[in-house]
Amino acid sequence: MIYFDAAATSFLKPNEVRQAMDRAFDTVSSVGRGAHPPALAAGRTVLRCREQIAALFGLPDPSHVCFMHNATEALNTAIFGLIDPEDHVITTALEHNSVLRPLYCMEEAGAELTVLPADEKGRISFMDFEAALQPNTRAVVCTHASNVTGNVLDLQRIGTFCRKHDLLFIVDAAQSAGTLEIDMQKQGISVLCFTGHKGLFGPQGTGGICVSEGVFVRPLKVGGSGAHSFDRYHPYQYPDALEAGTLNVLGIAGLSAGLDFIERVGIAAIHEKEDRLARRFCEGIIQCPNVLVYGDWDAPIRTAIVSINLAGEDAGAVADALAQDYGICTRAGAHCAPRMHDALGTDGLVRFSFSYFNTEEEVDRAVRAVCELAGG
Repeated sequence: MIYFDAAATSFLKPNEVRQAMDRAFDTVSSVGRGAHPPALAAGRTVLRCREQIAALFGLPDPSHVCFMHNATEALNTAIFGLIDPEDHVITTALEHNSVLRPLYCMEEAGAELTVLPADEKGRISFMDFEAALQPNTRAVVCTHASNVTGNVLDLQRIGTFCRKHDLLFIVDAAQSAGTLEIDMQKQGISVLCFTGHKGLFGPQGTGGICVSEGVFVRPLKVGGSGAHSFDRYHPYQYPDALEAGTLNVLGIAGLSAGLDFIERVGIAAIHEKEDRLARRFCEGIIQCPNVLVYGDWDAPIRTAIVSINLAGEDAGAVADALAQDYGICTRAGAHCAPRMHDALGTDGLVRFSFSYFNTEEEVDRAVRAVCELAGG
């Protein structure tokens, strides 16, 4: 089997992730639910991972790293916790439904929404941000990298725009965390939402929200926090404010090991290898007849996604043939990003997304498979 679906989940992970979870299974219980050794071990595990995340994303205070189950929960928490019915929000056509659907809910509640359009290569114009500005604009909510095309947005430029107009800047880093450099302070990011099971090499059920100093996010859920149990209201201090209920400590132990791997190898080295594999694949398949490749391939920085269609063929049928006849795992469909497909003029495509753990030999086998299916 060849796995080219890292943009969905990093099925290929460092061995130490499994090992860390195995150790945690025998040593940790729940954070803040006791002063016995397993509870204290859980607290140390979670604190260490908080510190790793804060360091990775340039967040000064690790207590402002709040763990959640995935980027979807983090984005819902950020959007519902910061946007009010009288606000105006700017977003883009690149967005995943984890951004779009919460914003649609707020739009139904009275908020105004401007979705900046993308061109046929999935690019937006930064001039559109200024044109979209209104007196009641509260926030920009956008992805760092498209999960359909691999196109990357310039966070520094958008963050400068947000600083200039005193706007909140909420970033979906599901596709970029662990692969592209992120610095919340330098890039002016108010809230960063991430998942653990993609580029951070953690297990499913891990992720979180990083909140800059001075930004208060209303909790999406309240309940047990392990402390202040006699108080009527949920704690308002981070991280307890956004961490009601029992944390996935086993998963966080695995995520911490994934972060150890990233620190050891380096984000630059990870990105360089993934980018090299993606470009090798793209350069191979564009020589084949009837292959359509999407996205901006002139951009100097992109993520390791190559989305294609074969002219006249259904994307789902192509992905099935790749899996059944060649043992190649890809993802076909709309990828939960309907406005991106509207811009590209597709109703679905086949996405190849590459990992640090893939090889050039695997890429070359995939090139041959695509060319055979395309009739080349």
